[in-house]
Amino acid sequence: MNKSLFVVLFAVLFGVAGGAVQAHDRYYRPVFWSIWYPQMYYPAPIIIPQPPVYIETRPAPQQYWYYCGSSRTYFPYVQTCPEGWMRVVPQAPSQ
Repeated sequence: MNKSLFVVLFAVLFGVAGGAVQAHDRYYRPVFWSIWYPQMYYPAPIIIPQPPVYIETRPAPQQYWYYCGSSRTYFPYVQTCPEGWMRVVPQAPSQ
């Protein structure tokens, strides 16, 4: 295999060289047309992230229920209370 590879390589090299010698009297062609340069590209853009904006919120105001003592009910169930509404902090139902 090495011998056949050598013969093919030898034939190709001398075939190219022979053609170049014959054509040399008319005009000259360089073997390499240009020097290889890496492809030009733009560098990646520099992205500077903005600092996060923190918006401070106030805590929700305290929620109250309104209790009427004379009818012993809370506001949405009774619309009026003769002696005035009493504010009560809501309690979670016991389980």
